[in-house]
Amino acid sequence: MNRSKGIVIGFWIATALFCLQMSFTAYAQLRLPEVAEAFTHFGFPAYFRVELSLAKLLGVLLLLAPVPARLKEWAYAGFAINLGSALIAHLSVGDGPEAWGFAVATGVLWGLSYYFWRRLQSTPKSKNLAPARMGNVFPTPTTETT
Repeated sequence: MNRSKGIVIGFWIATALFCLQMSFTAYAQLRLPEVAEAFTHFGFPAYFRVELSLAKLLGVLLLLAPVPARLKEWAYAGFAINLGSALIAHLSVGDGPEAWGFAVATGVLWGLSYYFWRRLQSTPKSKNLAPARMGNVFPTPTTETT
């Protein structure tokens, strides 16, 4: 086995916590009135929080599903933009650490998840030994001499 067990475990812990946090914020943006008021406080239109929530849920699905690496990369990029924008929005209206701290903490989870995912992408997968156990599935042609 070429992949380190620690990298796999680190990836799933960081990714699970990150996806839980993003799913919770998507839910909160859709259902909690105090979160809707925060979007008004930032000066965002009401429909923006719905679009943002749906994008977050799509990104969570992409991170957890077995999809091509390019789609996961786009999901990570979208989350990076989202978290950076959240921090900028909080700072631009003068919010204190109690408001923007969650964006920073979620950004740390994002960074850990992305780091471990890139490590998993760079390590070779274990070779599938099934054909070797089954025998020579594709025999090489032999030439008989007469």
